[in-house]
Amino acid sequence: MVRWRRWAAMVCLAAAWPGCAVEPAPRNRAPPMVAQLTLAGPIGPAAAEYVDDAMRRAGADGAAAIVLRLDTPGGLAEAMRQIIARMLASKVPVLVFVAPAGARAASAGTYILYAGQVAAMAPATHVGAATPVQLGGHTTLPPPGPGAAGSTQRPAAAEQDAEAAKVTNDAIAYLRALAQLRGRNAAWPEQAVRGAATLTAAEAARRQVIDFVAADVADLLARSDGREVRVGDRRVTLHLRGATVRDYPPGARTRFLGVITEPTVAYLLLLAGIYGLVLEALHPGTLLPGIAGGICLLVGLYALQLLPVNYAGLALMALGLGLLAAEAINPTIGALGAGGLVAFVIGSVMLMNEAVPGYGVNLGVIAGIALAAGLSLAALAWLVLRSRRPSRRLGDPAMTAELAVLLEPLDVAGEGWALARGERWRVRCDAPLPAGAMVRVVRREGLLLWVEPA
Repeated sequence: MVRWRRWAAMVCLAAAWPGCAVEPAPRNRAPPMVAQLTLAGPIGPAAAEYVDDAMRRAGADGAAAIVLRLDTPGGLAEAMRQIIARMLASKVPVLVFVAPAGARAASAGTYILYAGQVAAMAPATHVGAATPVQLGGHTTLPPPGPGAAGSTQRPAAAEQDAEAAKVTNDAIAYLRALAQLRGRNAAWPEQAVRGAATLTAAEAARRQVIDFVAADVADLLARSDGREVRVGDRRVTLHLRGATVRDYPPGARTRFLGVITEPTVAYLLLLAGIYGLVLEALHPGTLLPGIAGGICLLVGLYALQLLPVNYAGLALMALGLGLLAAEAINPTIGALGAGGLVAFVIGSVMLMNEAVPGYGVNLGVIAGIALAAGLSLAALAWLVLRSRRPSRRLGDPAMTAELAVLLEPLDVAGEGWALARGERWRVRCDAPLPAGAMVRVVRREGLLLWVEPA
């Protein structure tokens, strides 16, 4: 009996000891939440702000990972670097997914794809063509040749080649650094930058440019589950199987910024602002054109400073609008107007750098505005020419066919008085007419007017 009590006391003591306590069965945990961001269209200031805001909100909501759906032709290098800097600083792993089928990660999209902890592509997508573009066009290196050394090129051309080489080498180093950080193919970036090389999804997976090909987001999460990735200075194992996906659409401010930074919209805002101020100057006190024009001009200028603007084109547009305004104020039968229209059209075409994907003003809009300005100019010239035609204001030709009002009745072959051109005239008619009747002047004989019923 005593022995049994000793054994019971030892068992109770062991159960109470913290190191020997039996852990309770784990409760069913809620599935992890994955934030989904959609980046479609050109990479610009609005896209950079959207990614920064959405990733901040996803981190605050406790997202286990962020899926960045990508479909872009490219965009601005500054906006691309802002997005990548935010991705590298994120404490939540980012899974970049080029989707849906038919999407692309071209130019700036290639860099963003390389920056993700996990890079995946849907079938029938492609990546590449990462050659950097400047305002003057593509900055590509000249092909080497036997006559390259010792050739007598102009200093300006040599300086341009040096600038292009510097930009190209910087882009290659940036993309290679991202590849080394994520453990991907570090040799292919040079081909993508120098030769604008592209790869399909299957080719990119085979050459280790991406991690794998996934059919959809659910397949992406299933294939990423259990992978060990690097987030900052620590290694993290992804547990994403069965995770719930929550969309993070852009906010109102980001959507507004995306609208005004669309090149055609910014172009129209700029024109609306200028025309509103011109109308206010021509008709002082109307207020509405001046207020609306000032707002549109300021918003348009804010959008232009975020876009790849060619300032020579902007100067030509300003010159053209100034000449058109001068033609309207002091008509010269089209001399100033024609020059202003030509300068305006050339400046509009040059305004945006169309070499940057997705950043060009719609040529149809430019053509429509130019046609309207041309028709207005033609109408103004016609009115000016019409006003300069000689008119009959004096003598018998001026009185012929003039209308008059009888001040008293007329008998047959009788004379009376009528009011013609604000003057009292003695008139004669071959037919009797009552007072107040309208008559037309036929001829003049001295101070007598022969008239007939009008």
